[in-house]
Amino acid sequence: MSIEIDKMTKRFGAKVAVDELTLRAEPGQLYAFLGPNGAGKTTTIKVITGLLRPTSGTVRVAGHDVHADGVEARRRISYVPDQPFLYEKLSGREFLLFVGNMYGMDPRECLRKIEELSEQFGTTEYLDELAEGYSHGMKQRVVITAAILHHPEVLVVDEPMVGLDPRSARLLKNVLRRMVGRGVCVFMSTHTLSIAEEVADVVGIIDRGRLVAEGTVDELRSRGDTSGKLEDIFLTITGEDAVEPRST
Repeated sequence: MSIEIDKMTKRFGAKVAVDELTLRAEPGQLYAFLGPNGAGKTTTIKVITGLLRPTSGTVRVAGHDVHADGVEARRRISYVPDQPFLYEKLSGREFLLFVGNMYGMDPRECLRKIEELSEQFGTTEYLDELAEGYSHGMKQRVVITAAILHHPEVLVVDEPMVGLDPRSARLLKNVLRRMVGRGVCVFMSTHTLSIAEEVADVVGIIDRGRLVAEGTVDELRSRGDTSGKLEDIFLTITGEDAVEPRST
């Protein structure tokens, strides 16, 4: 189940945030979506997930237009935003049961999956406490659990490693790779280029609203004429390595 973006443009007044973006993320593929701050990454993700309507062009998830056929598109997608949101007056467990119910999960399967994932992500000790007392990292782990609870066909994640300790970050990388192995399409935006280099099948780089490079890390190395890390490739392609720091 893929993500297909065809000539998608999103404007905010006179500002063009995304400019005729075209890309395709395939089933069984982890697509890392990279770009400098303000390049259009989060706007693109919000259009994919139906939170924003494109000014022009189309976005399809699992074959369904996210706006013309939004209900069917949203049935197949999960989204982990860059800022985790929980209902403050619910416990983590209550929130997860609510999410499972929304997606029509069998209650017994939902409870079993909550126990399994809570053990994996180390949330068991606080899962029955109110979310208002959670730290950012605690919230992030519960939100990630909620996103993968119902076995989505498409998973969109925006800066998933923020607030995670090294153990949880390693676990999440393994979970994402297992999901890809089961045929899930994972679309991940991140500033942590070492993570993208480690787990991505395909990397797309957006700059000033336009897709400026796309391919495997090896293909991007060829284009950037470098044998270095993804960070070096990224800085070369976006021209950020030419920016001199300001004196203070």
